[in-house]
Amino acid sequence: MTSLVFFYLASVIILGGGLTVILSSNIIYAALGLMASLIGVAGIFILSFAPFLALVQILIYGGAIVIVIIFALMLTKLEDFRTLSDHKHWPIALIASLVTLGTIIAAAFYTPTNLVSRRGVDFDKIAHELFSQWAIPFEVASLVLLIALMGGVIMVRKTNSRDDK
Repeated sequence: MTSLVFFYLASVIILGGGLTVILSSNIIYAALGLMASLIGVAGIFILSFAPFLALVQILIYGGAIVIVIIFALMLTKLEDFRTLSDHKHWPIALIASLVTLGTIIAAAFYTPTNLVSRRGVDFDKIAHELFSQWAIPFEVASLVLLIALMGGVIMVRKTNSRDDK
C-alpha cells in the first residue's frame, strides 16, 4: 500500500514538473520543473528496485543536463530571447503530442503485465562492468563535454570583445 502512495506521489511530481516546463514563461523555472520531473522519475526507479538507475537519473539527468541547460542560457545573448515569439507551427506540434500520448496510453492498456518476483541488481557486477568495459567511453564523453563547454565560453568571450569595439 505504501508503494502505491509513493508511486502516486512520484507521478504527481513528474506531471507537475512537466507542466511547469510547458507552461512556464521563465526559462529558469522551466529548468527547475525539468529537474523536479526527473527526480520523480528517479522515485519510480526506486519503486521498481532499480536504485542504480535512480542514482544515474539524479546525477546525470537531474544534475548535469539541467546545469548544461542553465549554462547554455547564461551563454546566450539576451537579444536572442527578445526576438523569440510564438511559433506558427504549434497546431502540428499539438497533434503530434496528442498522437504520442494516445500511443503511450494504448501501449499501457494493451501490454500484458508481467507478474514476476522483483529483485535488486548486483552492484558488484555493475561496478565491474562500468570500470572495466565502459571506463574509457565515459572518460571520452566527459572530455567531449568539457571541450564543448570551453568552446562555448571562448565563443562568448570573442563575441563580447567584438561588441565592445
